[in-house]
Amino acid sequence: MAPHPGQVLAQHLADFGLTASDLARDIDVPVNRVTAIINGQRGVTADTALRLGHWFGVEPEDWLGLQLEYELALARHEAGAKIKKLPRLADRVA
Repeated sequence: MAPHPGQVLAQHLADFGLTASDLARDIDVPVNRVTAIINGQRGVTADTALRLGHWFGVEPEDWLGLQLEYELALARHEAGAKIKKLPRLADRVA
């Protein structure tokens, strides 16, 4: 399954020897927002993606893409088999 964006964020911070508090201060958000993301308790919002993108020097879409990949993988795991059994448009118009 795709990693939660918080795992990626935690690894980046560790690579640079920085803390959640360092990041929160630099991107002007509460530290509990950063720690909740790192702990997998919160997703990356558009606002946070803009801030992380600016701070890391990457596009915010990179962070939103990680969030999207994680959420889709989670949905596939939780409901994918059930959804595959649902009818499709092609079944109606065939």
